[in-house]
Amino acid sequence: MTTRVKICGITTWADARLAIDLGASALGFNFYPPSPRAISPADAWSIIRRLPPFVETVGVFVNWPPLVVDALARAVRLGSVQLHGAESPAEVAELARKHRVIKAAQVKDGFRVASIARYRAADAILLDGFARGLLGGTGRTLNWKLARTANKYARIILAGGLTPENIAEAIRVAQPYAVDVASGVEARPGRKDPARLRALFAAVDSARA
Repeated sequence: MTTRVKICGITTWADARLAIDLGASALGFNFYPPSPRAISPADAWSIIRRLPPFVETVGVFVNWPPLVVDALARAVRLGSVQLHGAESPAEVAELARKHRVIKAAQVKDGFRVASIARYRAADAILLDGFARGLLGGTGRTLNWKLARTANKYARIILAGGLTPENIAEAIRVAQPYAVDVASGVEARPGRKDPARLRALFAAVDSARA
């Protein structure tokens, strides 16, 4: 299985263009204002409208009402919506009737893999590392063997502390549907480091070989 790569926290056209030129399947646009990687809908649209075909655009939302998520997703032509808060299975199902939905779950002590089955309406589950007070972009890794076990419940997107140095091993162990990388390829929050992006995709290719 070919592991797909999503580069999240995109805030500039230059970063978007390099990521897709290197082989990213998806780009993430963060609409959570407290995040250092947040982007306005207008700035996101200025990037999205320039993207070539076959690149998935993913909007990241935290505890937004489904009607508002739906409206913004349509306005900027998102391919998928990623829910990173305490959204209920009912809210996930409501959005899934109109959009592809990724539901994020933070993996902390006592996390039960079977709990993700509650979100059966989601098209994929993103497993993220846990850091108190942060909702995504934690830079913390999780148990990759646990992520591999989760594959029997859903398509798994592996996130959390992924870098050029560990991404190949993470893919080999977890065997996820996709990986999601943000802080691991940054020069600073919201700005990607071209050298680290290139190193990441080289490492992903080595894992696929």
